[in-house]
Amino acid sequence: MKGNMLKNLTLFVGMFLPLTLPAADKPAENKTGLEFIDTSIENASPLWYEFAADGTVVVNLLYDHERNSPNRAAGHFHFLLHAKPGSKLTLEFKNLDNVWNGRPGSVAKELKAVSISENGRDWKVVPTEILPGNRVRLAVEMPGPRLYVARIEPYRLSDLDRLLATIRKNPLVEITSIGKTVQDRELEIIRVGNESAPHRAFIRARAHPWETGGNWVAEGLIRRLLKGDADAKKFLQRYCLYVMPMANKDGVARGGTRFNLQGKDLNRNWDKPADPQFAPENAALEKWLEKMVAAGRRPDLAMELHNDGSGMLHISRPAVPQLEQYLERMARLEKLLRQHTWFTEGCTKATFRNPGSLGDGWLERFGVNAVILEFNCNRIAGLDDFATGRNWQTFGEKLATVFYEYFGAEKP
Repeated sequence: MKGNMLKNLTLFVGMFLPLTLPAADKPAENKTGLEFIDTSIENASPLWYEFAADGTVVVNLLYDHERNSPNRAAGHFHFLLHAKPGSKLTLEFKNLDNVWNGRPGSVAKELKAVSISENGRDWKVVPTEILPGNRVRLAVEMPGPRLYVARIEPYRLSDLDRLLATIRKNPLVEITSIGKTVQDRELEIIRVGNESAPHRAFIRARAHPWETGGNWVAEGLIRRLLKGDADAKKFLQRYCLYVMPMANKDGVARGGTRFNLQGKDLNRNWDKPADPQFAPENAALEKWLEKMVAAGRRPDLAMELHNDGSGMLHISRPAVPQLEQYLERMARLEKLLRQHTWFTEGCTKATFRNPGSLGDGWLERFGVNAVILEFNCNRIAGLDDFATGRNWQTFGEKLATVFYEYFGAEKP
């Protein structure tokens, strides 16, 4: 009896004693100067982190998923390091194994550089080290107590708001709300120029939240057309520009990688009417396009802007009437891009088809000469320089001339 009472007492007391983990199961100690990884900043990516035995900070990205699909993505990261000044930190990024169009893949091989900033405004690009097992390592030295780290230079909702505020009162600009996102954020179309101009160009950016290059290009183009000099006036006599600057605002706000908050890829399913329940962003844009077509203002050229690890002009080839004329126009567009911008990567092969993308769907369903332009997120070969917001803005500025000459060969 006494033995049983002693045993029960030992078990009872043990419930309140600190748990001693076996050495192999103990979390690694923080041997670095890192104090905290802050994900409360605007456009921050969801993640969790831990410390390896050698002091490496292991950063685990969190996936976003596509509805009714095995597709998943984790390529965006943006966070703020809090650490002792002068600390030398080694970060290792994991969970980079994505699924794209049902096929396993990884963004690790594309992640050759990242952007860092002390103040979140002035960014510089630093190289990474690609490791076996779809991992990427970044070594940084803290210049002060805080350091922002992002896959590519961020373009946030607040950056777009600042742009809209600076151009809103310009008599050449009209900003129209065409609908709302899943979380009720306004979706804008920016018109630059006279809607009665002989030609109309359309640009959409940020269908995928991590791909900021399109925003920088769009801003560079808009600011060039509003410069007020002789060339800008000449450009706007020939064409009017329409821009949807940020298609996936919810994803940008929440630090997502590819899909909207209902799990839809906004650069897919354009081969059929958009679903307003799951893709209200696309439904709003489709309704706007239908009104433009009905009013006799169909866009003469549409460009969907993206980022990836290579850069390419994606020319799709659906079975449409006058496909050869479309391909001739796209060949002329490619030639002008090479002539007036730093574009060098080339276009997709003659067998390329990307059903459901905006470039494919707008051509097939609405007769719009549409194309998808990807920008290399690491390096700009034509400049022999890193991919930065400033370099993408420069591309946008030069795009004003490309459109002018492209439409110069077209009949109104």
